[in-house]
Amino acid sequence: MALPHKSQLRRPPDRTPLDDLYDYARAPARPGRRRAKRASVTWAVTDDWPKDVSVTETEIDVFEAWFGDLFDELFGKD
Repeated sequence: MALPHKSQLRRPPDRTPLDDLYDYARAPARPGRRRAKRASVTWAVTDDWPKDVSVTETEIDVFEAWFGDLFDELFGKD
């Protein structure tokens, strides 16, 4: 857990005019961060869909309405 610390007032160098709005103080350096160690995990992909998936005419109409131009470009026009 990080230790709490108080903010310090930042002041420009002594000879800097008061209307100089640049922040000359350096921000405190952050300690280096370590990457979290990850356990190696193997993923298993299972396919439990049936061999044939039924599609209704309405679903086909919706896809043709939204993606018709893309389908024509990929597969050519009838």
